[in-house]
Amino acid sequence: MIETFKNKTAKAGAMPTLSVLVPYYHDDPVLLLNDLLVQAQAAGGAEILMYDDGTGDANVNARLINTAKKSTAPISLFFAQKNQGRSPARNYLKSQAKAKWVLFLDADMRPVETHFLGDYLAEINADSADIIFGGFTVPKQIQSTETELHRAFSQTSDCLSAEDRSKAGAQYVCSSNLCVRAKILDAEPFDTGFTGWGWEDSEWAARVAAKYRLKHADIPALHLGLESTDTLLSRFKNSGANYVRFTNAHPDLAKTLTLYRLSKKLGHVPGQKLMRPMLKVLVRTTALPTKIRLIALKLWRASWYAEVMT
Repeated sequence: MIETFKNKTAKAGAMPTLSVLVPYYHDDPVLLLNDLLVQAQAAGGAEILMYDDGTGDANVNARLINTAKKSTAPISLFFAQKNQGRSPARNYLKSQAKAKWVLFLDADMRPVETHFLGDYLAEINADSADIIFGGFTVPKQIQSTETELHRAFSQTSDCLSAEDRSKAGAQYVCSSNLCVRAKILDAEPFDTGFTGWGWEDSEWAARVAAKYRLKHADIPALHLGLESTDTLLSRFKNSGANYVRFTNAHPDLAKTLTLYRLSKKLGHVPGQKLMRPMLKVLVRTTALPTKIRLIALKLWRASWYAEVMT
């Protein structure tokens, strides 16, 4: 069951140019909503839709409703009683969007620039692409000892310029800051066969990149929801089935990726899983250089993926 709240402007039914879609689960997206409202009023033409994927935090949801009531921008809020997962949440938001373009934003993201929405609307008006990935960045300063490894991992692996991302095409597309024509998602929705964390957006990007115009743009969002080291270890350990689903769907692309080749090599090493306890110690030891911890983290992920790939 999904409960719905729409403010007066959303109920009025005007046709927006862009629908901003924000799923959230154990996050507080109130600050993001406030940022988006300022920009929506300045740029015009945007509606905002948010989906609570089963968190059920009464305080957060009440604050969202209160903000929506006070706003003249169209806001729709959806509250699911049970967690459905990342793909179903995004597909549901898309089904409720009115605009011909939708912008997916993770709830722990914040626009870097005050003209964030305006930049996307300019790209839409230019009609130079069907899919636009704006990229993301992380805080420049250390946030905490617990989240520093995630910050470093993102800086080295994900926070790339549009020029660098363009060289790899779909490889660096993710749904944390993704703008796409709505009709594409009608034809190519996110695969609901993915469960838990990871790889559903990579699979989608690989699927659509060959059919539609993809553009990497410098319209970054700031990722504030950095995870603890233990959360990273858990996610990498438990996302192997999703990775296999991705590689089975796109074997040619998978074979070009460093992670795939490393996992395959480890899969042929007898007893390779015996190194995991040591890798875990290395990853969690904050006294070690970050570079060593990152290598251990990547080997940890590849080790678990190797087990399900063989």
